[in-house]
Amino acid sequence: MLNIKVTLAETLKEKPKDETKLGFGKIFTDHMFVMEYDKDYGGTGWHDARIEPYHPFTLDPSCSVLHYAQEVFEGLKAYRTADNKIQLFRPECNARRYQDSCDRLCIPQINEEDFVQAVKALVEVDKDWVPHTEGATLYIRPFTFATMPQLGVHASTKYTFCIILSPSGAYYATGLAPVRIYVEDEYIRAAPGLTGFAKCGGNYAASIKSAEIAEALGYSQVLGLDGVEHKYVEEVGSMNIFFKIDGKIYTAPCTGTVLPGVTRRSIIELCKDWGYEVIEDKLAIADVMKAGHEGKLEEVFGSGTAAVVSPVKELKFEKDVVMIGDGKIGPLTQKLYDTMTGIQWGKIEDTKGWITPVCQG
Repeated sequence: MLNIKVTLAETLKEKPKDETKLGFGKIFTDHMFVMEYDKDYGGTGWHDARIEPYHPFTLDPSCSVLHYAQEVFEGLKAYRTADNKIQLFRPECNARRYQDSCDRLCIPQINEEDFVQAVKALVEVDKDWVPHTEGATLYIRPFTFATMPQLGVHASTKYTFCIILSPSGAYYATGLAPVRIYVEDEYIRAAPGLTGFAKCGGNYAASIKSAEIAEALGYSQVLGLDGVEHKYVEEVGSMNIFFKIDGKIYTAPCTGTVLPGVTRRSIIELCKDWGYEVIEDKLAIADVMKAGHEGKLEEVFGSGTAAVVSPVKELKFEKDVVMIGDGKIGPLTQKLYDTMTGIQWGKIEDTKGWITPVCQG
């Protein structure tokens, strides 16, 4: 267990008056969690766990992360229930995935219990920042970056682990609106042996080019294909993706090139509970488009921490375009959204053991 020193800010920031206009990642709370790693430090190497006023970092120009991108991050949320309790959704899953990301990037791992303890401690200190408005949440961003002031392509011996918090508005401010997706077959996000399964900035930087192409064509999301044959569906930007074809649920397997989403695994569990056959296997985009034209592509939806569930109404691959259903959210997609958000906000009983209480708000 971490021995966390708490230093409270002398002056608190003014909180947003209108929680319907929070946006995402634009406002930050009064405090942050910080802990450093030094290879030569005794014990685990991690030391000086603390919560302190939110402030900028001072970095040496030769800092490893600025040159070789040795960093990882996570994303989860804190929710305020109707009876004013603050709670988290499956934070232990984020902690395990964080360990896997750290291992791939040669970053010292943080104990799962310590990760969750740090998250809970910071959320409790800044609990007044957890929004009260329907659909709004407190976004939690843990991250680690290499700080060794030395050039050279090798693992750093010094790191900083930090957690910051950002009150964020409802992802769907005007309702659960289906999106249009552009299928990218030139610029790949990941390939076997690389970092596709890890949550690191390089993966997201590599996706910006295709996102700009899609935006220019009027599409809001990009579906990436595999990096070897450029034919199998994998991920959509910051989301996993599911296809309901002829009553069966298909999604890409987590075999090294797809991020193992916490929302993804939760959706798979729910679908199996409800009697659906869930197939985690390669699915060719050609077969998806064919199913669409034959009327067998019943629903398509993305899943992720930010959106929870994101319905899809259109797919564009090369010169071919497929419309899904009547362009509205499908019944399974709606049921998944209602169930997931119901559990997260305490409106539905948590029979799965997914909720971790933090404190009374």
